[in-house]
Amino acid sequence: MKVTLAKSAGFCFGVKRAVDTVYQQLEKRQAKPIYTFGPIIHNEEVVHDLEEKGVTVINSIEELRQQAKGEGTVIIRAHGVEKGICEEIKSMGFEIIDATCPFVLKIHRLVERHSGEGCQIVIIGNGDHPEVKGIKSWSSAENTQVISGKEDAENYRADKEKKVCIVSQTTFNYNKFQELVEIIRKKGYDIIVLNTICNATEERQTEAAGIAAQADAMIVIGGRNSSNTQKLFEICKKECKNTYYIQTVKDLDLTSFRSVDNVGITAGASTPNKIIEEVQKNVRNEL
Repeated sequence: MKVTLAKSAGFCFGVKRAVDTVYQQLEKRQAKPIYTFGPIIHNEEVVHDLEEKGVTVINSIEELRQQAKGEGTVIIRAHGVEKGICEEIKSMGFEIIDATCPFVLKIHRLVERHSGEGCQIVIIGNGDHPEVKGIKSWSSAENTQVISGKEDAENYRADKEKKVCIVSQTTFNYNKFQELVEIIRKKGYDIIVLNTICNATEERQTEAAGIAAQADAMIVIGGRNSSNTQKLFEICKKECKNTYYIQTVKDLDLTSFRSVDNVGITAGASTPNKIIEEVQKNVRNEL
């Protein structure tokens, strides 16, 4: 059997930076509590490991107020937070460390600048995702909309006297982004398109599609709440009907692969190498 592991599988730069930041703080902690504002990344295994080492996940300012006494360190998750939250945390007396992915911070600045110049803002992404909520909060435009699919794009309406600035969630499907931009473009608006999908995401998606197209079965590894892993699964499923989404090796049903000759493996940007290696080793040894 041939087993192909994607070279781009696993932690991206922003995720590695955020996770390393928390572990570094654990090493030099001096009895003061450490919090992350939201799960540091969307991977249950990593979050659980950090919780066992004493890191507490806080999901709101109110929760921080109730559980903490203004003492300790609050680390901002890789996805970023909404405008004003960092300042509020500082005012409560906490030390704050911002582990927001630099590519996400760049989108905050772009949205702030273009909305300040009078542009209407479109964010292509999942409106419920913390990254998108954070991006939206930096827009001062009256007309700021999140578009996640064709129906949203077809129903989009804007003031034709003002420019429309389009950005994307960093982990959005690149081909779908282009498709949605084209739907808006055909409406005749004066648009500025800023492809803010990070290079690592594009590379990962392209490589995954290529491997899946050649595979008899495809394994996609990542947390259930990981947006970029969900996109990878959709892309791979389109190329290979026998695509399986797992979180760890425990979810792997090897009987599904008994009659195949070529298995591909990829993983989301928040999947640790340890988990990827366990899955790869298991597939190679058992099959």
